[in-house]
Amino acid sequence: MPLSPTSKRLCLSAAAILAVIVIDQIIKVYVKTHFLLHESVDVTPWFKLVFIENRGMAFGMDFIGTAVLTVFRIAAIIFFCFILHKAAKSLKPFGLILCIALIIAGAAGNIIDNCLYGLIFTESLPYVPGIPFSPAAFTAFGEGYGSFLSGRVVDMFYFPLFTWPDWLPLVGGEVFFGAIFNFADAAISCGAIAILLFYNKHMLKEAQPSPTPEQSEQCD
Repeated sequence: MPLSPTSKRLCLSAAAILAVIVIDQIIKVYVKTHFLLHESVDVTPWFKLVFIENRGMAFGMDFIGTAVLTVFRIAAIIFFCFILHKAAKSLKPFGLILCIALIIAGAAGNIIDNCLYGLIFTESLPYVPGIPFSPAAFTAFGEGYGSFLSGRVVDMFYFPLFTWPDWLPLVGGEVFFGAIFNFADAAISCGAIAILLFYNKHMLKEAQPSPTPEQSEQCD
């Protein structure tokens, strides 16, 4: 039996969410178990893998408590799941459905770090040249470096594309786009930017509450 248009959109979103979460966690687990904290590997002159951890916002920022941020992310996921369901039922474009799914998946990927990494990993030690520290490893559940909701988000992608000339005010000598981020952050950013560029009108409609029968009659 062929799927309905709504079911096709929901299946697409579920597949995208699952794929992003799996890819994100594979990358994070590999970095966590093979890199020391702040260890860096040059992939190209403009792309590096740099292992950092943070308790706060995306892109390596660290100014909000982990528990508070996790609650915020869960609330955001609930909101965007509601928007996703409405968009699928109203047969919005597949591109919009995919963008919303990317945002949900990215938030979920970082929630996994916050909730579980403190329970299942040993502490990541800093990289010190000449000192053979071992990377973090899996441990028995509950015997990791922290407690539930105290896990730190793993970031690793760094793109120092160029350095601003020293003579420029404010940014002189600084690296252009010096943030370090993960795959989940990239999914959120790509989904949000694509919505703003291509689907903002659709999103504004989906975010509005549905009219009541009385309001619909008044409009008629």
